[in-house]
Amino acid sequence: MGLGPRNRLLSRAPSARVGRRQAMALLAGAALPWPHSARAESLLDEAVGFLGQILFLELKVPALVIGVVKNGETSIHGFGLRAAGSDSEPDGASLFRIGSITKAFTGQVLASLAADKIVGLADPLAKYVPDFTQMASANRPIRLIDLATHSAGLPREVPHAPGASDNPFLGITKAAFAAWLNANPLLFPPGTAVLYSNFGFDLLAAALSVAAGKPYPDLLAERVLKPLGLSDTSFAPSADQTPRLMQGHGFHDEPLPFVPTGDVIVGSGGLYSTPRDLLRWLAWHLDRFGADRFDERLIDHAAYLRRDGLTSVLGLDESGRMDALSLGWVVMDAEGDRPLILQKAGGLQGVFSYAAFAPTRNVGVVIAINAFNLGAGLAIAKAANELIAQLTPR
Repeated sequence: MGLGPRNRLLSRAPSARVGRRQAMALLAGAALPWPHSARAESLLDEAVGFLGQILFLELKVPALVIGVVKNGETSIHGFGLRAAGSDSEPDGASLFRIGSITKAFTGQVLASLAADKIVGLADPLAKYVPDFTQMASANRPIRLIDLATHSAGLPREVPHAPGASDNPFLGITKAAFAAWLNANPLLFPPGTAVLYSNFGFDLLAAALSVAAGKPYPDLLAERVLKPLGLSDTSFAPSADQTPRLMQGHGFHDEPLPFVPTGDVIVGSGGLYSTPRDLLRWLAWHLDRFGADRFDERLIDHAAYLRRDGLTSVLGLDESGRMDALSLGWVVMDAEGDRPLILQKAGGLQGVFSYAAFAPTRNVGVVIAINAFNLGAGLAIAKAANELIAQLTPR
């Protein structure tokens, strides 16, 4: 559900940045008509649509889309213009890069293979990819669980030459992975600290691909996308999907080109998806008592690395304090009115996105904006966490 004509007009009216409380007061005082639908608005629609309107006004981004699933009911609202030259707002079928939310999909693939005893969480990385063996100075080998919890002692990115503007990921190669591992000591002993690492999740995807004997995109489709019916989630949008893309914008509001993912950053951040697919995916994660693939969910959601006892935690607190790490998900313990949350943020090629769910309260949230605005990226995560607390108060 999107903005009606009056709401579109309003979205362009405020010229100064306003706070959320002021924006809420303005909207309430103006007695604005809300977009009509063929059915009566539910309480969930009221909550989601109003928050989306507030965020869109406050953040001044080209477009915003927000979706929630609660007890099986879904609500999706879009605001602004989906892409340059478009006259439509984003909706449940709009495609966008989910960036590092891809890591939670990689964690689920690991959980699926572990549930079927194809891999073990404590298996060494080098068991599957011998070239990816770190220097002997480490106290123990890097294990798959270290990669999935950002605790392998790896840098955020593998050093590489910058690619061209139309293919910025060209320099990220498996040869670069092997070269770094064989020439550099780890930044810390595996399992003792946490440093957010795209490098680590791309190594994980490479290992899982070898373990399963197939290209990682095929493995992801077999283990997650097809069983869950995520037909709009992929590394390369089809010709039929391309017209639905939500175009990203750079730090100076310039529209960014659509660039290929390539075959290397598939574990850390290469996926595209839609609000509709992501809510279906979160609904599967929320089915915690469902018999189908119960062991996979159990393995995926378990807290493997607690904050307490680590020597440092770097790069994991931006979207909410990291209390523990599961397989790709950041775990936030219950606090005040807010229940326990598993969450993951993403940012790639001019799009910031955020997915979070409360497994004990059966509610999940997805938000995306198509602008590289760091303040706005942090704000959508904060708003999603607060919305979960408001929809399911403890």
